[in-house]
Amino acid sequence: MLKRLQRRPWICQSCLRQQQRSTKRCLVTSSNTKGSAAAAASIADDYQPVSKASPSISHDDRTLRQVFDSAPFWKEFSSKNKYHYGGKSAGLFQNRYLTRPEGFQTFAQVTLQKCKKIVSRVLAYESVEEYKRTAKDLDRLSDLLCRVIDLSDFVRSVHPDPEIQAAAHQAYGMMFEYMNVLNTTTGLNDQLKKASRIPEVYNSWSEEERTVAAILEKDFSKSAIDLEDTDRQAFVDISNEVVQVGSDFVDNMAAATPFLNFESSRLKGMDPVFVRQLTRWGKVSLPTVGMPATLALRTVEDADTRREIYMANRTSEKENLRRLEQLLKRRAELAKLSGYESFGHMTLADKMAKTPEAVLSFLDALAQDNSPRVKDEMRQLLELKKGDARSGNFPSEMNAWDREYYTARLLSTMRSNTRPDDLLSAYFSLGTVMQGLSRLFHRLYGIRLVPREPLPGETWNPDVRRLDVIDDQEGHIAVIYCDLFERLGKSPNPAHFTLRCSRRIGDEEMQEAAELSSQTGGLFTTAQEAANDGLATNFNPRDRNALYQLPTIALICDFALPPSGQQGNRPTLLTFRELTTLFHEMGHALHSICGRTALQNVSGTRCATDFAELPSVLMENFAAAPEVLALYARHWETDAPIDPARVQERVEVERRMAGAEVESQVLLGMLDQQYHSSMPLSWPEGGFGESTKMYHNVWDKYSSIPEPAGTSWQGFFGHLFGYGATYYSYLFDRAIAGKVWSDVFQRRQAGAVDPEAGHRFREEVLSWGGGRDGWRCVAGALQERDGVLAEGGKGAMEKVGGWGVHS
Repeated sequence: MLKRLQRRPWICQSCLRQQQRSTKRCLVTSSNTKGSAAAAASIADDYQPVSKASPSISHDDRTLRQVFDSAPFWKEFSSKNKYHYGGKSAGLFQNRYLTRPEGFQTFAQVTLQKCKKIVSRVLAYESVEEYKRTAKDLDRLSDLLCRVIDLSDFVRSVHPDPEIQAAAHQAYGMMFEYMNVLNTTTGLNDQLKKASRIPEVYNSWSEEERTVAAILEKDFSKSAIDLEDTDRQAFVDISNEVVQVGSDFVDNMAAATPFLNFESSRLKGMDPVFVRQLTRWGKVSLPTVGMPATLALRTVEDADTRREIYMANRTSEKENLRRLEQLLKRRAELAKLSGYESFGHMTLADKMAKTPEAVLSFLDALAQDNSPRVKDEMRQLLELKKGDARSGNFPSEMNAWDREYYTARLLSTMRSNTRPDDLLSAYFSLGTVMQGLSRLFHRLYGIRLVPREPLPGETWNPDVRRLDVIDDQEGHIAVIYCDLFERLGKSPNPAHFTLRCSRRIGDEEMQEAAELSSQTGGLFTTAQEAANDGLATNFNPRDRNALYQLPTIALICDFALPPSGQQGNRPTLLTFRELTTLFHEMGHALHSICGRTALQNVSGTRCATDFAELPSVLMENFAAAPEVLALYARHWETDAPIDPARVQERVEVERRMAGAEVESQVLLGMLDQQYHSSMPLSWPEGGFGESTKMYHNVWDKYSSIPEPAGTSWQGFFGHLFGYGATYYSYLFDRAIAGKVWSDVFQRRQAGAVDPEAGHRFREEVLSWGGGRDGWRCVAGALQERDGVLAEGGKGAMEKVGGWGVHS
């Protein structure tokens, strides 16, 4: 496909647990508590950023903290450009078309005209010299589509103005419809194939151009462009059905029994205040899905009551199970129509894993590595249960409805000996954390975050901060819009969005832009501005000083606003979980920032799904590293540095039941692979119950605690739609990130701020975006010598599985 649809932001388990906790994520540093204190002390005196190249750096560093921590400072800072443009809007993201709602229509129409010129030109290519331009031209065509679709999709989701939402939605629909036309334009596919098969053309292409050509060929193939007309129409019809049924499945996830009614005495152990809130007419009405049910499973003392809640919590509404089975069966048919053995084979062909067999090898190896931890955790839980279980409650075995309860009791014992969350939060003001991220990036990668006053109309909310990313050697390289505070109607899920990708702007585009700037009545002041619709550009010294459009990124979080009134000077303070979430999302941003490729199809996070989480998961490790804490973790009132031992204690609590979390994710990864095998092809049309049989078969084979008969939890597995056949990716990247953390950033004391380690990771992984095979990136970062990783395939997957997930 010419437009590679933007990856849905991965809502990872830690993010989901902000709303409904299942098992705790763990974060580990390699140092023990004593070593942590020593490492922090060793750099405590070197608190300022490593580079002193510019006198403005210290000023920018202080300003960064203040724009997030001080509301009065931000109000003054953000109003400096209030009268710029004579009070007129500069346009959303400084896109000169988007100064008013009607501008979205103009933006889409102008872009559509550019697209049609490129399509006509590519279809007319005949000479070798013309064919050499095919990869670049189709990449630019894709970029033009992305410019409108990605930006409009984001605006219609976050902008508070309904009129602007509607305008963005209309522009999105116009370009999406045109994209679907292009995806079935056989002439473009034919020209791309012809160009790729002319040796003189192919040999003239850069590695990026070859990669992009291969990506676009596969995307065309996945849209059934090579099929006969009848089969292609069947492919389109099934694809549309998959989208509709999948969306309906996600939207209608519900329990078969929405509420359970109890005498309040049966909920002994649960917070009595909370129980009273659920009481109506003398009976407790307990929702079976969500926080109330989770809290009950953790705290209710009576095992029979917990069992009843567990069964209801894990049993899905039947009609939605039918939707799931229809989705899985149609996906299997889609794969067969496209010439693949299964949907898993079709999906994984361009991923690092390549095949379902390799994924299963990885998950098997990971399960074996994790097995001793799970057994040890089970032993500890059983010891607790034997101490208070009645004889009729199977005191010598752990039931499915027991795990949450005894895990909560075990962790509460540990937490009673650690520093409360609110005391740790006093050291994690949002401004100091952002300051710390900038200092960390400066030490490792030579880049820093510099606040910039927004122009009128540039952002969608007054709380949005703009940061420019400045490289010591390359200057301005990216823009980040930080929408980090909660507000009514805003999604609570943290996410990273790429609104515009890195890409080299060619000479012909500059000529086209010069004509455009002279015809738009002063909309653009220069050709350079017109070439990127007004968004940021700069010259890239890594590419012979060519002009590049800069990555433009939006980071979304849902942190509490600073309190007003008597505590009005107190900044937003992050919990340890929120701190880790921000580091995770900044890992995605870092990939987009450093992946400054010449072609947008491989820019930043536009890489294989099972590689995209590596930088973000790796970043989580930095949040609690003592040498990184020394860069930023200061008390918001006294500016006293945190004792890293207190953070390490919290980390130890987080990691205590890590084996159970890994096992849970292995089970879901296995189930995902089974569901996207060829087996759904044999399911009877209109039948029901096959997905439940498969679910119980997987749990019976791999789970340390048997799943009771009668449950059908798969009806709540929403990731099956957005991440079908790739759910293993998060575990996979966690395993790789753990290895990179230990072998690259922890090989020496204070390695987490070692510029040499940062340089290696940037050059071997981040800078490539998706323009280099992920296995080669990992092998380069780890300086592999045996070649197993660089070759990829089943052997590499088994090797990664053997590393385990120990963080």
